[in-house]
Amino acid sequence: MIAPARRAGQRFYPSGTVAESLNLASPLLYDRARGVYNAPPMTYVVTEDCIKCKHMDCVEVCPVDCFYEGENMLVIHPDECIDCGVCEPECPPKAILPDSDGKAEKWVKMNADFAVKWPNITRKGTPPPDADAWKEVPGKFEKFFSPEPGKGE
Repeated sequence: MIAPARRAGQRFYPSGTVAESLNLASPLLYDRARGVYNAPPMTYVVTEDCIKCKHMDCVEVCPVDCFYEGENMLVIHPDECIDCGVCEPECPPKAILPDSDGKAEKWVKMNADFAVKWPNITRKGTPPPDADAWKEVPGKFEKFFSPEPGKGE
């Protein structure tokens, strides 16, 4: 019997031995950012800091087009986000957080709910003319959130 080709340092377990007894459904992966093995999938979420700002720089850099547009904010579809993180530093009001952040907890469900109701957006649009004036205003969700969909593309 000819053994299958393998890379240097890779272990080979013949069938019917250790490999099957371990029942490895997925490889053991280490997530350095969170310091755990086989961490559950993570996503990024948009928080209330986006309301009335909606700069949309994040949309331009997203490789999987997982942003959805509401009348006055954006959301990320959690099942489409690949956790690459390129959108987070692009957001001028710092409205994008990983779902592992304590401040993001209540926004995960909100993003998931509205991502299926609002149109997908894949290109940067024009932000509101007064977007910078709304950058650090607290309590925007209660005062200004609109469940209405945006224009889309």
